[in-house]
Amino acid sequence: MTPACLATLSGQFTWIDWLVVVGYLALTTVLGAKLAGRQSNIRDFFLGGRKLPWYAVSGSIIATEISALTFVSVPSIVFKLDAQANFTYLQLGVIGTFLARIIVGYVLVPAYYKREIYSPYDYMGNALGGNVRTMTSVLFSLGGILGQGARVYLTAEVLMVVLHDQLMGLESSTHIPALAWAIFFIGAVSVGWTLIGGITTVIWTDVLLFLVFLVGALVALFVVAANLHGGFAEMFRVGWEAQESGHWGKFTFFDFSLDPARQYTIWTAAILSTWGSLGAYGTDQLLAQRMFCCKDERDARWAIISSTASQFVTITVMLVGVGLFAYYRQQPDVPGVNCHPDYPALCGEARAMFDTKADRIFPIFILQKIPTGLRGLIIAGIFAAAISSLMGILTALSQVVMSAFYNPLRERQLRKRGIVVSLTGDLECLGEHASSAEDRRSVFVGRLMVIFWGVVLCLMAYFAKFVAEHYKSILDLGLAMVGYTAGALLAGFALAFFPLRIDGRGFMWSGPLSAFCVFALVWHEDWSHWVCWLAVGCFLILWINTYLLQSEEGARNLPSFSVRTLYFVLGLALMPLLSYFAFWNATEADKTVMHTLPWPWYAPVGSVIAFIWGYLLAGRRPAGDTE
Repeated sequence: MTPACLATLSGQFTWIDWLVVVGYLALTTVLGAKLAGRQSNIRDFFLGGRKLPWYAVSGSIIATEISALTFVSVPSIVFKLDAQANFTYLQLGVIGTFLARIIVGYVLVPAYYKREIYSPYDYMGNALGGNVRTMTSVLFSLGGILGQGARVYLTAEVLMVVLHDQLMGLESSTHIPALAWAIFFIGAVSVGWTLIGGITTVIWTDVLLFLVFLVGALVALFVVAANLHGGFAEMFRVGWEAQESGHWGKFTFFDFSLDPARQYTIWTAAILSTWGSLGAYGTDQLLAQRMFCCKDERDARWAIISSTASQFVTITVMLVGVGLFAYYRQQPDVPGVNCHPDYPALCGEARAMFDTKADRIFPIFILQKIPTGLRGLIIAGIFAAAISSLMGILTALSQVVMSAFYNPLRERQLRKRGIVVSLTGDLECLGEHASSAEDRRSVFVGRLMVIFWGVVLCLMAYFAKFVAEHYKSILDLGLAMVGYTAGALLAGFALAFFPLRIDGRGFMWSGPLSAFCVFALVWHEDWSHWVCWLAVGCFLILWINTYLLQSEEGARNLPSFSVRTLYFVLGLALMPLLSYFAFWNATEADKTVMHTLPWPWYAPVGSVIAFIWGYLLAGRRPAGDTE
């Protein structure tokens, strides 16, 4: 792959396309600032004053759920020459996430709207104790950084295709990698937009983004059909007859395989996807925060259930993947140079880019065939998707950290001055002037948090390129990253929701234990074994130290130390067991390969571990305790 080849393709992004991109970003900035209004307090900044309409919240959930990850990577999944390169991925959304949205709307939403809270972790903290709020906030922060870092990395890869010449020029003059520059540009715009108006800006820009997604997907679908000899009929014929995908070809939807290593089966969709999506929509602040912006429980339920419309965009981009497969499999009118053996129409610089990263196939087609202007609109949508996702996680991380750490600290400072107040509630007792000053202070701290998390997420996005080599696609990478902590968060809600009459002391151990066990489930290298043993050692030291510091009164409602220690050691034993012994071995090319469960298993496995040990290690509440 030479710079000259790449220059030819990236040079097709004309000044008209740039004008469309800049115009779209400018329009979105003005619209976001206009609709955001004035953030006079932290309730406005993080909850939009709880007055946003359900349809706007629904559009925001859709845009966040789709993101650039789905829009760019899903077509590449269908495009591949692979037995699973078909519509089986759609089972997860049509079956799994739909069932999860129903459960979230009718079970979790009513629980959250019993009192004004800012996150699911406030709910868990109120039920299980303030330390649980801190632990779940830390777990969410870790999962959010991992998951959204992968999404920003994907969009940076698209930017590398479109702006290759400019980014390589920056790299040569500054000695900073081109990928780092691409991530910096995305991060800078995201932080700037978020600072304009908090969650209200995020939601309304998401609505505009959803419309651009829909238009962009339809434009791409019609353009790819127009470039086929035979149009849509040829696209469906080639997709139907793709033998690599089985009898139904690319349009295979159901997969009844019992192989646990397959990611997209009917059983994965009905059980694992539903299970995991309960965490994604109900206990992950990135999406749950949007529900808290609705004025009441009914609107929040409508917002989450109606967001099922996201599947229409997913179906459209999957059809785009079929169209790309048909287009690049056909013989070109003019023979190209250095063409791909499986895709005769993929030649020259386009093939070089594809060989470097298969997920680039859709951006390659956009630059090659989408008309000028429309090309700029689609690329603008992809960039805005990453920016929107980053904005959403910035507000979520900032709010969660403030709720878990800053607010309690600030409340203690105010108490020392003789002022008793809840920073998440009414500040009128401070007096009008003091209340206004405290509001401004909280909003200012919230903005500082946004900047801090913006830097952290950009660093994680750069690191994601090294982790991506472990996964088949960037789509799998993005979906898998949040799974490390998603199970623990879901278990935290279950422990708080069900009438178990326990406190949160067990979850303080089982939450991080769950995350490490998922890590052990995924990685089976020499270095990962050492990580697991180091974690076991640290857990044991903390366990003994906690016992020595435990007062007699504090241990009154706990099971005996010997019993709890037995439970705890059994939980710790899971880490090396999962790390050294994957679920089965297989011989491939005269070598033994460790096989383990794919990413849809992460959240369910993690939630089972976190729930069981969270219950076994918990203290029991007295019968008269209603908390």
